Amino acid sequence: MLYYTRLMRRNWLFILLSLVLAVTAALVITANTSPKYVATISMLVSGHDKEGSLSTAYQAGMLSQQRVQSYANLLSSRRVVSQITTGEDVQRLQANITVEAIPSTVLLRATVADTDPARAARMVNALGEAFSRLIDEIERPTPNSRPTVKVTMVDQADVPTTPISPRPLVNLVLAVTIALFVAVGSTVLRDRLDTTIKTSETLQRVSKSSILGVIGYERDARHHPLIVRDQGRSSRSEAFRSLRTNLQFIGVDRQPKSLVVTSCLPGEGKSSTSANLAITLAQAGWRVILVDGDLRRPSIPRYLGIEGAVGLTDVLIDKAQLPDVIQTWSEPNLSILPSGRIPPNPSELLGSQGMRQLLARLTEAYDMVIVDAPPLLPVTDAATLAAVCDGTLLVARYGRTRQEHVTRAVEMLSSINARVVGSVLNFTPARSDQYRGYGYGYGYEPQVKTLTTA
Repeated sequence: MLYYTRLMRRNWLFILLSLVLAVTAALVITANTSPKYVATISMLVSGHDKEGSLSTAYQAGMLSQQRVQSYANLLSSRRVVSQITTGEDVQRLQANITVEAIPSTVLLRATVADTDPARAARMVNALGEAFSRLIDEIERPTPNSRPTVKVTMVDQADVPTTPISPRPLVNLVLAVTIALFVAVGSTVLRDRLDTTIKTSETLQRVSKSSILGVIGYERDARHHPLIVRDQGRSSRSEAFRSLRTNLQFIGVDRQPKSLVVTSCLPGEGKSSTSANLAITLAQAGWRVILVDGDLRRPSIPRYLGIEGAVGLTDVLIDKAQLPDVIQTWSEPNLSILPSGRIPPNPSELLGSQGMRQLLARLTEAYDMVIVDAPPLLPVTDAATLAAVCDGTLLVARYGRTRQEHVTRAVEMLSSINARVVGSVLNFTPARSDQYRGYGYGYGYEPQVKTLTTA
């Protein structure tokens, strides 16, 4: 019950919109429907008792009951209706005639529906008289004999005063009921079919790792991704400080000194997480270096406002010395190693012996080496880095990262014996059903046009 309550609370706007549309449709249909009136007559089917004996009276009664159902079908036939109207009105009247044989009796009830109440009463009375005359003709064994069965009108129709349709209240109740069933049903079905990650419990289950942080979504974060813009007083800043604290308790006897930050697919916030985690650690007094290991779509220089033309790739191909390309940021304890020029063979460079030696030098010089890696599933770069670093931090985006993608990413990391120290649920909004849809494109493109595609 709690699941349905939370689901309805998250989707209250959709349910409310469905109800508004249903009520509006019901009111429009009701307003545009012409009123319809129904006039009713009752007819008695009886047999003639020639001799007046008990047995013949019984036979006449049985004959009447046998005839009732047949007469119910005959009453709305063209032969009867054509006696009271002509032309196209015959079919229209036939469509508006309803005949009912009352069970266990010899009574027939006939109704005629029409938009004009007086015409409905006139037509049904004329119908009863025409039918009585027809039965009087066809139930005579010979032209001069008495009919074996006769039909008599018991009650003639009065002019109806209240229409049977439309019924505004009934239409509204029906519209609201249908809208609720459709809205709630579609909401539950969509949630059951939706495999995106929306809770930290789900992420913990599919990643098989601890949840180290839940980073909330802030509207200004798209254009101002770093937590230093508001002097670190936002809820997002506090979330990264909590991530820093949780990271310190991961493996007390095996504290990672080099950490790969990656995600399953592009656009899940791994670069902003890398930058803000590095800033948070530096603010706590750690000597931190942030390495832009995304040699396909580097984002760190743009986030931090530094020059990234020379960096990691230049060191790996012996075109520059490591001390010459490391930059110091505004935080005194934070250093940056940009990616440098985009190479044609990023996977080979990141998996080279030179990269291993460079990481070894950095871990000796700094308390923490954070490597912003490409996403795991499109390319193998992140897996290559995870194999040579002490730990991997997996970033998932609320309402966008799918469970099956996290499962594939974890299996990939397990196959190379990489250590997943934990996961981060990123861009967690105040409301659900946001950030749906993404692409798989991830190639040799030098720049990213939006701040949330890293």
